[in-house]
Parts: sequence; structure tokens; C-alpha cells
Amino acid sequence: MNMIDAAAELEHCFKLKGSRVTITILELYDYDYQRFTDQLAETVQTAPDFFRQTPVILSLEKFQGDDYIDFIEVGELCREYGLVPVAIRGGSENQVMSANVAGLPQLPAQKEAAPKQAAPNNPEAANTAVKNPEPEAQTPSKAGENLLITTPVRSGQQVFAPNGDLIIVAPVSAGAEVLASGNIHVYGPLRGRALAGVNGDINARVFCQSLEAELVSIAGSYKVNEDLREQFWKEAIQARLENEQLVIDKLN
Repeated sequence: MNMIDAAAELEHCFKLKGSRVTITILELYDYDYQRFTDQLAETVQTAPDFFRQTPVILSLEKFQGDDYIDFIEVGELCREYGLVPVAIRGGSENQVMSANVAGLPQLPAQKEAAPKQAAPNNPEAANTAVKNPEPEAQTPSKAGENLLITTPVRSGQQVFAPNGDLIIVAPVSAGAEVLASGNIHVYGPLRGRALAGVNGDINARVFCQSLEAELVSIAGSYKVNEDLREQFWKEAIQARLENEQLVIDKLN
């Protein structure tokens, strides 16, 4: 950076940058003050450190009906237990208006992953579907989309594989975060947070040689340390989704 560029930057108070960050989704199916409070308290007690000052998006995409929701009240309850609402997703016109009054913007609805199309049997049809005459040069292979990490992932580090699997042949330390749009493979102890299928792939899985994680998540469904300790702790496991619930299986 030359002196002119440096001086120009000093004239500005801020700069906006795009960034991919992980955020917790609170899916709201219906709302009753007492039931919501009781469930929130019970949930936060399982992992108070994890939920401290945690930003959340309030998802109304599966909300039953279009009843009015007092988002000022919801926000106060969430903040009381350490959650910080930052936006809503989905919702009726009245719900969106109430959210806006509470200072919560509306985010676009989550896009469903497009189904993968099988390759056509006709080679000529396949060629006409490819705009680039040399697809090998432009489109990475599946192996090329995966990310291989051969050194330990330290506390405070975040490693993300945006277009495939994340393969780590080293330990993942407590306080580290590993993310992938596909599967996560850890050939060593997994002590930090592992989030697979971050773009909504419900078929993604997490594999590790020693389960010691703070959190394991697949497509938004997760278990925290206290839950993970109940079964197969410090053993080789795979985590998968079954009926939208995170299931931990022991690897033979």
C-alpha cells in the first residue's frame, strides 16, 4: 500500500466487507410465553458457555399459522438467557411488521439445495449441455473440491471447505471450528466444533477417531458437549441425521 492509498483509508471511518460466518438458527414452531421460557431455560442450562452472547436468527418458516408474535418480548427473553436475536427468516406480513418494530430485519427464505441430475445416457446430449468445450480445465473434480488439512487446527482457528468435504489428518483443538458443505473427516481427536452440511446437505456426516467435541452439527441440527458425553465419548464415531435428529454411531 502506497502513501496515497494509506491516506485515503485514514479519511474513512469504516469499510464494509462480505464474510461467511456460522450462526445459530432458532426454529420457532409456535409461541407461548411460558412454554418458550421453560424450554429456553432448559436448553441453555445444558451448555451455558456455548449460549453466552450467541447471535441467533429466528426462523418462522415452519411456524404453525400466522399468529401475531411480540418480538420485543421474544428478544428480551432470548437476551435474558444469552441469545441475541439479529434477524428473522420467513413469517407472515404481521409477523414481519412486529419484527421490524423490534429492530429485527427479515432475511430471505433459505434456498433448498437443487437435486443433482444424473448424467444423460446420450453422450451427444451431454456434450450439448456443457457450454465450456474443456470442462476439465474449468470445473474442479470432486476430489479437487475437497480440502485436505495435514496440520493441527489450533484454538481460535476456523477451517472451511465451501464446496466439498473437509479432511483433517491431525487433531482439532478445543476452541477451533471446522466447517464443510459436505462431510467432515477428522483422523485424530475432535475437540472443537464441527459443522458439516452447512449449506443444508442433510446427507452430510461427521467422522472422527476420538469424539471430544464442544459441538457437532449437521445441516443446522446439533448436539453440544454435555449431550455428546452421554455416548461413545473419546471413541471413533460417525454423526448423521435421522428424521432431522443428530445420531451418533460407533465406528467398528
